[in-house]
Amino acid sequence: MLVKEISAGGVVYRIRNGAKEIQLILDRYGKMTLPKGKMEPGETVEQTALREIREETGIEGRIVDFLELVTYRYEHDVRGTVDKEVHYFLVEAVGGDLQAQVEEIRGVEWLEPSEAWRRQRGSGYGNNESVLRKTLERLQIEVEP
Repeated sequence: MLVKEISAGGVVYRIRNGAKEIQLILDRYGKMTLPKGKMEPGETVEQTALREIREETGIEGRIVDFLELVTYRYEHDVRGTVDKEVHYFLVEAVGGDLQAQVEEIRGVEWLEPSEAWRRQRGSGYGNNESVLRKTLERLQIEVEP
C-alpha cells in the first residue's frame, strides 16, 4: 500500500547589520538541513512551514516566496512505501529567539551565505541543494559553484 505524506518547511534568512544571513539546522544524524515537518489536519502548506520553523528553531517568519517542491519515496517499518512531498518556502525572519528544538535537532545557527552553501555541500542532504541554490538566487547572492 502506498501512503502519501506532505511536509513543508523553508529556508529562513535575515538581514543583520546590512548583511544577509541564512539559517541551517544540524539534525540528529549530524547533517546540515532545513526546518520542515509534517502537515497537520486543517493546515495549509504555508501554515505548516511557518509552524515547523517556529517549533524547530524558535524563529517567527513571514513567507516571501515559494522555492521548490521536493518529492521522494522511502520505506517505513509500519506503513510501507511512503510517497513524500516537501513544500519549501523562502522565509524572512521577523521575530522570535533562536533556540533548537532539542527533541528533534542538535543545533541551529545563522550563517553567512557562502558558509551556509559550504556546509550544505559538505554535510547536507542532496535534495536540499537546489532549494538552497534557489534561495541564494532569489536573495541575489553569488557563491562558488
